[in-house]
Amino acid sequence: MRNIKLTGTIIALAASAAFGTCAFADIEPCTINYVYWADNTDYSALMQDIIAKFNAENEYGIEVVGEEIPWDGGGYSNTLFNTAMGGADIDVATLKLTATPMFVNNDLLADLVPFVDAWEDKDVISENLYNIMKEAGGSEDAMYLMPWNTQILYVYYRPSVFEEAGIEVPTTYDELLAAIEKCTIDRDGDGKADVYGWGMRGAAGGQEPWGSFIHARGGDWDDLTTPEAVAGMQDFIDIYQKGFCPPTATNDGFQEIIANFKSGLTAMTVHHIGSSKGMVEELGEDVGAFIFPAGEGQWTSMGDTENVMFESCENKEAAFEWIKYLAAYDGQVMWCEGTGNIPVSTEVQQTEYFQSDPFMVVSFGGVDVAGILPIKDETTEWISNWPATISQALVGDISAEECMQILNDGLNP
Repeated sequence: MRNIKLTGTIIALAASAAFGTCAFADIEPCTINYVYWADNTDYSALMQDIIAKFNAENEYGIEVVGEEIPWDGGGYSNTLFNTAMGGADIDVATLKLTATPMFVNNDLLADLVPFVDAWEDKDVISENLYNIMKEAGGSEDAMYLMPWNTQILYVYYRPSVFEEAGIEVPTTYDELLAAIEKCTIDRDGDGKADVYGWGMRGAAGGQEPWGSFIHARGGDWDDLTTPEAVAGMQDFIDIYQKGFCPPTATNDGFQEIIANFKSGLTAMTVHHIGSSKGMVEELGEDVGAFIFPAGEGQWTSMGDTENVMFESCENKEAAFEWIKYLAAYDGQVMWCEGTGNIPVSTEVQQTEYFQSDPFMVVSFGGVDVAGILPIKDETTEWISNWPATISQALVGDISAEECMQILNDGLNP
């Protein structure tokens, strides 16, 4: 078995509740077939270690058999769907929220509400996360996904630039807008910014950090034409047109915003904990983070990987033992320590390993305001069209009102 650095966390958890108390007394020895993907060979080996530990230590004689399917650029979801529709013997699998509708619409997934309601440790997972799971499945009453691990977008900032600008970390949306302006600095007096306050992502993927501006003004996804949503769009336009972000922002994607931040061209930008290691390696102590602050509203984007139980599973109580092991007990600890993802269990979040990482702590602060883009038939095309529409608004070809009307027509036809 591979050695995994667990810093004593598993021992501490195992002493209290390595598996939790089972509400179902009739669990008998059985096999649970688990399908998952892993981003690399280390993660694949880690999952097999987690499976081995569960199999060796659970008291019911449950044996989990893990089968890996490649992510394949997102093709995993279709492969899993086609395999399940073909009648394959799958009990539990990893899944993304966005893939949920096609599984639910074909009655492939089991409702987890009865199992969660009977679970004594259900409150270690945020109510907001449970609500997101229900939203993804299109029901207020049924829940087809079990939270497992997340990635929360937050704002990276350069403390040295904040000190130069004479400001503190913003705690309100208005303070953030002011900080963006103050951190746009002309150091050599040539009339051009040497540092830009905001690293704007106007290319693919930029819709997620942009959504925080819309919600901060009190807007939401249901109607992007409200005065509040338009005001958030105008703030976004102003950052570009007033020169508070690089002029290349209309074409800047992930690689560009990270490179600009590391080089010192920008004082702030948005991404998740996956970038923290590279930031620290490059910048040392001159990097910090905070959750996008609240205005009239507050929202940040959440990436996810969840677990689902198939309706065809013959041993659902046993399958839930495995699912909750990954969500709140040793399986949660091992996976999140090994991959750097954010644990969903508040008890795991409070352990020394995770509390010693300041970027983890910031991420935890965003869990209750995190969300996802609406899961609709139109969403994929809307995301594809977002950069071109936003670019038109940033350069002044269309107004904030016109931009939001176009975006709303695409998302909420």
